[in-house]
Amino acid sequence: MASGTLRELYPAVEAFDTGYLKVSDLHEIYYEQSGKKDGKPVIYLHGGPGGGISENDRRYFDPNVYRTVLMDQRGAGKSKPAAELKDNTTWDLVRDIEKLREHLKIEKWVVFGGSWGSTLSLVYAETHPDRVKALVLRGIFMLRRSELLWYYQEGANHIFPDTWEQFEEPIPEVERFDMMSAYHRRLTGTDPEVQLKCAQRWSAWEMATSRLIVDHDLLKRAETDAWALQFARIEVHYFVHGGFLKSETQILDNLDKIRHIPCTIVQGRYDVVCPARTAWALHKKWPETELRIISDAGHSAKEVGIVSALVEATDKYKAL
Repeated sequence: MASGTLRELYPAVEAFDTGYLKVSDLHEIYYEQSGKKDGKPVIYLHGGPGGGISENDRRYFDPNVYRTVLMDQRGAGKSKPAAELKDNTTWDLVRDIEKLREHLKIEKWVVFGGSWGSTLSLVYAETHPDRVKALVLRGIFMLRRSELLWYYQEGANHIFPDTWEQFEEPIPEVERFDMMSAYHRRLTGTDPEVQLKCAQRWSAWEMATSRLIVDHDLLKRAETDAWALQFARIEVHYFVHGGFLKSETQILDNLDKIRHIPCTIVQGRYDVVCPARTAWALHKKWPETELRIISDAGHSAKEVGIVSALVEATDKYKAL
């Protein structure tokens, strides 16, 4: 794709509404709205789980058309309590999205999500297909065991052996046959120093492998104590429980519920975190989707080719 044809993010925009929604006796989720107050609703579902939202996430959507809703999922970002694992499952998040939709008096919306956000988008759509106008998905992740083992046990470490060495260092050699479980024990343990070290190493592994060319500014994020603890604790909690899905093929098994919904999939060819095989499997089972494989990109939504394709996709669904 020639550089002159690449789309860029829309200009920065301020939120016109922010707030907290109490979704359980324990959890309050932070949400914000930006763009056009009476515009076409879209919800942005962040990755991780535990990654949280940022101001830049508003910029994939035309602010003159879209009423853009962002939310921090349970335990993530500004949601309270931070890094909380109790009552924090995929099904809790699906219910939270519905509670937020009802709170904002939105009938239907476009759903946008990448990485774990693609998982949550698909599960939400399969649970509430009548509430989804279109799906824009990036870096498909279906939480199948083979996907988790590729990234956290045997696969991605062959491409990033230097970074993997740092990832496995906090774990005794005798426990390295199951890295997710070993990290889970430490990230949910009682030693705050061990918890923080493991949170930073877990987060650094993902930050170092997310882009085709390593982004050192992104690596610095893993050094932020509060964010690293949210990101690592919530991710490992979901991953050791298989995302709380009923089966590892749940998403593929329920595609008939959403086959009628327009969907664009954007996938980096060299995505090491969520390899293209998963996007391909989804597209093969759901051929009505538009699949765009970006030839010079990894996993990150910030890579220029992926940004361009995502903005084109949201523009495509403006008329819905």
